[in-house]
Amino acid sequence: MGDFKADIDKESCSKSINETVNGSHQFTIKGYSLAKGMGTGKCIPSDIFNVGGYDWAVYFYPDGKNPEDSSMYVSVFIALASEGTDVRALFELTLVDQSGKGKHKVHSHFDRALESGPYSLKYRGSMWGYKRFFRRTTLETSDYLKDDCLIMNCTVGVVRTHLEGPNQYFISVPPSDMGQGFKELLESEAGCDIAFQVGDETFKAHKLILAARSPVFRAQFFGLVGDPKMDEVVVKDVDPLIFKAMLQFIYTDKLPDVHEITGSASKCTSTNMVQHLLAVSDLYNLDRLKLLCESKLCEELSAKTVATTLALAEQHQCTQLKAICLKFAANPATLGDKNTLDSHSSPKNVEILSIPRIQSFFEVVEVMLSEGFRHLEESCPSMLCELLKTFASGDESTSLLSGRKRSGSNVLGLDLATDGAQAESANPNGRRLRRRF
Repeated sequence: MGDFKADIDKESCSKSINETVNGSHQFTIKGYSLAKGMGTGKCIPSDIFNVGGYDWAVYFYPDGKNPEDSSMYVSVFIALASEGTDVRALFELTLVDQSGKGKHKVHSHFDRALESGPYSLKYRGSMWGYKRFFRRTTLETSDYLKDDCLIMNCTVGVVRTHLEGPNQYFISVPPSDMGQGFKELLESEAGCDIAFQVGDETFKAHKLILAARSPVFRAQFFGLVGDPKMDEVVVKDVDPLIFKAMLQFIYTDKLPDVHEITGSASKCTSTNMVQHLLAVSDLYNLDRLKLLCESKLCEELSAKTVATTLALAEQHQCTQLKAICLKFAANPATLGDKNTLDSHSSPKNVEILSIPRIQSFFEVVEVMLSEGFRHLEESCPSMLCELLKTFASGDESTSLLSGRKRSGSNVLGLDLATDGAQAESANPNGRRLRRRF
């Protein structure tokens, strides 16, 4: 492995860039009729102009450049007017329509690919152009000639090639620490203008930050019926530790660590906290926190937690999490084993494939004996029926159950409606949150 890393460190890169340096020149011939008759092969040169470090000139032949054409055509060429060897370039010649209609006569290499690439001019005096640029009789009756004047635009693009190696000079920029800065602001209570009384504890925060993150807080503090002068809010039916975790997410945009929130001596599990945090995220419309909680619950899904998680998913409209819970129960064999996941699955599949399988009938019974199952039975009876159907269809090894009728409260003589009392509380939306703190 060390040798492989050493090879990576030796990798290098470079880039060859081919581009054109463009420049244009307008050449006007005034008194065209007086230039006629000067003889074949004789030209009117433009002034010299520079493009890409080379000098260029336009040559206009009123009687043509080719003696064989008997002065029937005018010729136009662009010539290299400075010393150079194998100068590669693209050209464009435009005879301007002086009627204002914009119907210019254009010969261009810029807007079409050349089979052999750009033209190469070997030496000073090398030219590119057209011997039969335009028939004279047609030119003299066209809109290109006005008041005995011709206007031509010439564009030259000199090809330049340069090599770019890796950038040897750089300044390392550390990752953003904005979340840490806001977390320290929350913990210092500097500039806080709102206090939340949650149970026996008080949490101070900043209205503007809360309003920027939560539509519920925005409406509460700055909405039509909100009170911007409010400086204290009493929060009911939310555990103080859960409210503290929610505030930490609002300021840091990260899912809080359970041990940091509850303390290392707390018996609260990560799943417990995330389940309660999901309910609170739904209450305050914190969509990102809600998705983070769903993802975390998906990773920690087990026979003991699937029923509780399914109930939460149903109560708080977590469609993805609900589907995964049902898939977990309906088709456990396709979900994979966590021990084989690390060596055979891709990161894209981790979230779903890391769910442990219910491998036997006894694990199904374990689900049904869990507190979460009783909670599901009481809070979401419709989901209970759906879950039982998935048990029946999900594993062929439980086919012995198919011939027996069973209700949601008694399966195989196991009374699931026991007196296993659990603390519950209702949030303002009538949803029950299981307390485990």
